[in-house]
Order: sequence, then structure tokens, then C-alpha cells
Amino acid sequence: MFIKQLSETLINQIAAGEVIERPASAVKELVENAIDAGATRIEIATAGGGKSLLRVTDNGSGMEPADLDLAIRRHCTSKIATTLDDIRTLGFRGEALPSIGSVAKLTITSRRQGSDSGSQVSVTGGKTTAARPAPANPGTVVEVRDIFFATPARLKFLKTERAEAGAITEIVKRMAIAFPHVRFVLSGSDRTTLDLPATGEDHLARMAQVLGAEFRDNAIEIDAMREDVGLTGFVGLPTFHRGNSGHQYAFVNGRPVQDKLILSAIRGAYAERMPSGRYPVAVLSITLDPALVDVNVHPAKADVRFRDPGLVRGLIVGAIREALHREGDRANTTGASGMMQAFRPGFSSGPAYRPPTPAPWSPAASPSRPLQAPFGFGERAQQDFDGLTMPAARTDDSISETVHVSEDRQRHRLGAARAQVHENYIVAQTENGLVIVDQHAAHERLVYEALRQALNDERLASQVLLIPEIVDLPEEECDRLMLHAEELDRLGLAVERFGPGAVAVRETPAMLGEVDASSLIRDLADEVAEWGTAGALRGKLEYVAATMACHGSVRSGRRLRPDEMNALLRQMEATPGSGTCNHGRPTFIELKLSDIERLFGRT
Repeated sequence: MFIKQLSETLINQIAAGEVIERPASAVKELVENAIDAGATRIEIATAGGGKSLLRVTDNGSGMEPADLDLAIRRHCTSKIATTLDDIRTLGFRGEALPSIGSVAKLTITSRRQGSDSGSQVSVTGGKTTAARPAPANPGTVVEVRDIFFATPARLKFLKTERAEAGAITEIVKRMAIAFPHVRFVLSGSDRTTLDLPATGEDHLARMAQVLGAEFRDNAIEIDAMREDVGLTGFVGLPTFHRGNSGHQYAFVNGRPVQDKLILSAIRGAYAERMPSGRYPVAVLSITLDPALVDVNVHPAKADVRFRDPGLVRGLIVGAIREALHREGDRANTTGASGMMQAFRPGFSSGPAYRPPTPAPWSPAASPSRPLQAPFGFGERAQQDFDGLTMPAARTDDSISETVHVSEDRQRHRLGAARAQVHENYIVAQTENGLVIVDQHAAHERLVYEALRQALNDERLASQVLLIPEIVDLPEEECDRLMLHAEELDRLGLAVERFGPGAVAVRETPAMLGEVDASSLIRDLADEVAEWGTAGALRGKLEYVAATMACHGSVRSGRRLRPDEMNALLRQMEATPGSGTCNHGRPTFIELKLSDIERLFGRT
């Protein structure tokens, strides 16, 4: 007889290889258990990057002695009964505690709410002890020491203490964003204490705790619904970005996930608005019927599988693009702070100088330039300059322009043009500050949006192939592709069925020039198979449109007349997406009067 049943300890160690990859994985499982138990305060203590010690203390419902004995056995759980179709808790597999206990020294001390005494149970390398009385506060304390001592080979795959401590911090931050009503305290000898007080229903306040206060000022709210799938959260302005995707948080029915579909949708929503190599900041929460999503894809429960992935992806892309269309063109606050930082060395010289403490600017409180002073920058007195002859953007002596800037024009979001600097930057005056516009980047976006609109309004020009190109494909791919034949035809790509396993390409988009039709068709077939859409062709066309816009826009170095500058500003205000160029760089930077006051030390 060659087949034999493995021991319970070895089975648990095998399971631990999937569930507990590193100390951060153990923290995730333990914090999830605490939240499922109704905890409102969770304290996590670590030592040695979690290798030496992990302690999670909560004020949840706690456990009785009989529950403790079962909790350390595989597949014992209070969270599901007979089906996986209605999972509403974070944990449900009943594997975490026995898996941890099989590779570490595990002690669980718990006291049921309302009980007079507590109990304790231990597991060391898979060897368990029965529950015994122990002093305890209401709630549960789980202590894990010497993780992977029973499987030394796993220790070799762990990173440095600093890296493992950082991974634990990231886990806690993700859980904190998902559950703002819970207070999280992360401390230990290997770190600086992180205390995240509960913010109740104010989700944005919790996001600001984790992502930084500047996220609050540069975030756009998302609230959308499609076919009983809800999407809420906040996304950053296109000009508010980071160097990696680590600042993108996704939750499905409250569960933190790292799903490729969601990350891909976020990336697609910011297409043509984000610089190459930069990533948007986003916190998205998806709610839907638990029966429509499978969370039992992987033991770590970080991946999910949607029954209708196309619906979810379309909802995310559509909602983010609508939000960016609505508010995405405002300047981010980091642009002004970056400008102030660049100026700071010029006025901070001198041993006695100390940078002024930032404070909100108010006309009444300003000691240097009150609103009703006879002279000023953004006051009503500025209209006294409207009758003066302003310098033209052209510097020729033969050219003289008289510019009449009304107070109404200053009330526009991008203000009234006052000058052109270095033949590329437009300086405009608003009611409460100034705006600096990159004329080439701004006009590039305007031309690009006009070309994109043309893609939507009418059938694109196409070029007829002298000899139709026949592309062989599996029959099922041909079937799927032909479902989108009408959409492809509007984009200038004419295809028709050519037998059971091939399509004939008769026309290709003229905008693309000479194109490898076979490669294009195969890419489209792959995309339709994965997403149910044929967006790859539109993406190629939009890329060409972006290139054409770059070459067809106002070039740097061209002098503009005041009326041309103001016309550009008004067109920017009326064009969605004008806050960034086609490459994702900002087209303008806004500097408030409060920032200017601080630059000169007047506040």
C-alpha cells in the first residue's frame, strides 16, 4: 500500500504554506477575526518585524472555553454553515488559527462579554493544549511567537525585519481604510507607534489619516450604481499621482482585495491623463450581492472572481471618468506647494529668519493688504487698471495692444490673461490668486479632445484594401468578434465572416496608416474574449489622435495676443480633461493669495 493519510500537523503545515506566507499574512487573518467579532478597538504589537512576536488584542465578543478548543482545529468556524453563496464575514475557512499554530507558538486568551472569567489555549508546532482558566479582559488576545520555527525553510524566504514590519503596516492601513469605525493601534520595538483613531462614518477622514492630509484636498468622490452593483469611494486628481500602485485600495463588500480586474479598470479610467510610469491614488468600495462574487478563489482571500467582470470593470471606468469630467480639471494643491518650495530658498536667507507658520488667508486678517486697500492684486481696485494699455504678448515695438479686462472675466475659473512669460507660459489673474498655464500642453489637450469627439460623432474615414486580408481564428473567437462588427465599422474597420474559422478585413482606419491587419484583429479577438469589448482599436486610434494633437497644437515659443490667451483660457474651462495634457502632465498651476502672502512672510 503506497497511499497513506498525512498527519494533522503536516496537513496544517501544508495549509499554512498557502494561508500564512509571512508575518503580515498572520496579522491580516487575526485582524479579520477581531473585526468579525465586533471589535471597535484593535491593538497590534510586533517585534523583529513580526518574526519574534505578533500580538493582536481586541475588545470583541470573545470566546468561551468550548469555542477556544474548536477554534484551533481545522475548518471549525462560526461564520458559515452549509453554503458559500452568502459570505458576509471576512473569515470563513476556519484555517488561519490551526495553520499559524502548526508553524509557530500560538496562545489565545479570551473572555466572553458578560462572563466572569477568561480562558486560554495554546498550540506549539501543531501540539495543542486544552482550554484552561486564565485572567483576561473582555475580548481576545492572540499572541504568536517565533513564527515558522517549526518550518525553518520558510524563514529563509522572509525579508529583512524592516521590510516585514512595513508589510504589516500596509495590512493594518488597508484594514483601517475599510473599517473607519474601528480604532487601530500598531506599536512595537521595531517601529514607531501608529495610532489611527476611529472616524465613524467619515471615510474621507480615515483616508486622510492613511494617505496623508493632502489627499482630502485632491480627492474626488465616487458614487455610482449599475445593475445592483454599487461603487463608492474617492479618487485623486489626475495631477495627484504616485510612483507605484501602492496607493490604490479596493474593497469588495468590505473585504480588502488586490484584484487585477479592479486595478486594470483604474488604470484604464486614467488613460491619457496620467504621465508614463505614474499611478493614480484611489480608494474604491464595491458592494453587491455576495452570490455574485466568489471570494473563495485563494486561501489568502485577497483575490475575488466576479460573475459579471465586464459589468464591474465598466462601472469602475465609467464612474471614474464621469468624476474626472466633473471635477478633474481643478489644480491639485501640491502644485502650489511645490512652487512655494522652489521659491523658499530665495527668501529664507539670514540666520534670524524663520519660515512663517501656514495659516488660512483672509482679507480681513491680512496686515499688509486688506481687501479695500487702494491698491492690490485681486481686489475691486484692480479694475482701475482695466483702462490702461497692457503690454502685448508680442514684444515688437510696432505692436501695441489695449486690453480691457472686466471684473466678470476675472471671475472665470482660470481668470483673465495678464502676460505671457518666456513665450510659453500664460499668467492669468483670478479673483483670489493667479494661474500659470503651459500654452502648448493646454492647447494639445484641446486639440486632442476635439479629435476624440470626432471619433464619437461620425464614422471614421477608412482605406479600402486592394486585396482583403483573411485572418484565421478559432470559430468561437470569430463568433465573438462579429458581435462587435458594427462598432468596429464606425471606427473605420470593416470585417466580415469568411467561412467558419476566419474573418475578412476589407477596410482599415485611415488614421492608422499602414497597419498589420492580422495582428490588429487578433488583439481585438483577445480583448473581446477577456473583457467582452473591442476597445483596443479605439485605444490605438486615440493614441494616434494624441500624437496628431501634439504636432498640431500651439507650440512653445509662439507669442500670443491677449485675446488669443483669453480665448485659450475660456476654451480650457469648457473642455473636459483640460487640467492635464495628453501625457498626464498638468496644464496649469494655481497659486492662491494665501500662498503668495506666505511667500512674502506676510502671514
